[in-house]
Amino acid sequence: MSNVIKFERPPEPKAPKPKRSVTPGARKALIWVGAAAAIVAAWGYFTVTGG
Repeated sequence: MSNVIKFERPPEPKAPKPKRSVTPGARKALIWVGAAAAIVAAWGYFTVTGG
């Protein structure tokens, strides 16, 4: 053991992973599927509850 400070280079920061982006066509399809699912869910709800 010595009183000498050992300077070490800090570890290299990891490169951030690129975000997965959805293509515009897939995004549009997901929006349509979501809208259709919401309409079907509302229709089912009002059919079952009689509202």
